[in-house]
Amino acid sequence: MTEQLAIAFLGLGVMGAPMAGHLARAGHRVVVWNRTASRAQAWAERHADADVATAPSVQEAVQNADVVLTCVGNDADLVEVVLGAGGALAAMRPGALFVDHTTVSPATAQRIASEAEGRGLLALDAPVSGGQAGAENGKLSIMCGGTAEAMERAETVLQAYAARIVHIGDAGAGQSAKAANQICIAGTLAGLSEAVRFAQGQGLAMDKVLQAIGGGAAQSWQMENRWTTMAAGEFDFGFAIDWMRKDLAIALATANAAGQPLPVTALVDQLYAGVQAAGGGRQDTSALVRHLPEVAR
Repeated sequence: MTEQLAIAFLGLGVMGAPMAGHLARAGHRVVVWNRTASRAQAWAERHADADVATAPSVQEAVQNADVVLTCVGNDADLVEVVLGAGGALAAMRPGALFVDHTTVSPATAQRIASEAEGRGLLALDAPVSGGQAGAENGKLSIMCGGTAEAMERAETVLQAYAARIVHIGDAGAGQSAKAANQICIAGTLAGLSEAVRFAQGQGLAMDKVLQAIGGGAAQSWQMENRWTTMAAGEFDFGFAIDWMRKDLAIALATANAAGQPLPVTALVDQLYAGVQAAGGGRQDTSALVRHLPEVAR
């Protein structure tokens, strides 16, 4: 039987809410906090058969926790929740573990890790990949940065909603790996967008093309899960372009600071900016295909 831990989960968005739910179902005591309190209350009501509670503030949520997890919006949100006035680190008890699932810059992750160490806390940056479906199904891929001790402490907790957990390296390494992940996705979707429009313009049966090329070297998760919906012009699901552009900005800024050119990523980011400006910011990242006109043969 899994050892019951006192866990605080901060941030109950489309990713955080199901992740916190898996922890509750795994038998842990889970206290949740969300900036919009009604969302935390609704989450607690959905999990009323488990050992759960809500807290009115970050500090009250974390003060008795063995493990504190965050999944918020961006760097500024995370800094406010963790390091700001009334932030999590100041209220955590010595020896507790802090794990962040937000996608932020490696520099922010390193700043938090340094502050945590100074307070006698363990810290892990642990961004995730797999999207909303991965969170709901407990099949996320988690890339981690931090000490070996923090990783060892975190692993049994992360197993509640992960299919793959990899310790990449020191603080910030998890976030750098997540940036690499987003670079790969952006480039893949750019090629997939052109392939979809090319096949449509040639008058090909789209299901037959997918059947033919989906089992060869061109195959990817994006092709398997988005080819058909891209061809049909369906984009109201998955990971939003607004969030992808936030992540690509992190990748581009981090690479620029290190003197590393990312010409393809920079181009795809600008293509996304065009789709965003046309009203597609909340659509799935596969809406990148919208930057190319449909050509009827």
